[in-house]
Amino acid sequence: MINSLIEKDIELFLFLNNLGTTQWDSFWLILTNKFSAIPLYLVLLYVTYKKFGLKKTVVLVLFIAVLILLSDQTSNLFKNGFKRLRPCHNNDISNLCRLVGNRCGGLYSYFSAHAANSMAIAVFFSLTLKFKNKLSTIFLIIWALVVAYSRIYIGVHFPLDILTGIFFGLLYGTLFYKLFSVFSNKFSL
Repeated sequence: MINSLIEKDIELFLFLNNLGTTQWDSFWLILTNKFSAIPLYLVLLYVTYKKFGLKKTVVLVLFIAVLILLSDQTSNLFKNGFKRLRPCHNNDISNLCRLVGNRCGGLYSYFSAHAANSMAIAVFFSLTLKFKNKLSTIFLIIWALVVAYSRIYIGVHFPLDILTGIFFGLLYGTLFYKLFSVFSNKFSL
């Protein structure tokens, strides 16, 4: 059963990855770059500051730092535990996939830290800021999903890597929102 699931995952990866075209490669390379989200993070921090003030914003930034650290380290733990080769390092399929940007990354792929981190941030901020305009939450979730998909597009992650990353992002984003809420209430932030 696991082998069948992995085969389907590879087939889906090859299908999705090969949908890409050179006209869109630059767009997806920008989206997958972690530094391209800095303007979004700055806007979220500004909104947080306006809503909560400096003290609570500083605490929130510390929570986010631990959230990303936990998300990243969980991904590394899984990668080193499962040792599933990235598509671009897998000799059986590397010649069939499009590696956009000529940078494959680390050896192992399961699961995507990009997918986990972006979803964790989207969920955490959506729950914490409780946007009156639901479009803000929808935008953040779509942004996280697009970042996650970009990893398939550029050829460095399989769909199961992405889905697992999204799951952990949802889990950690929700957990850290609850921890932040308890901490804020306990210390009257």
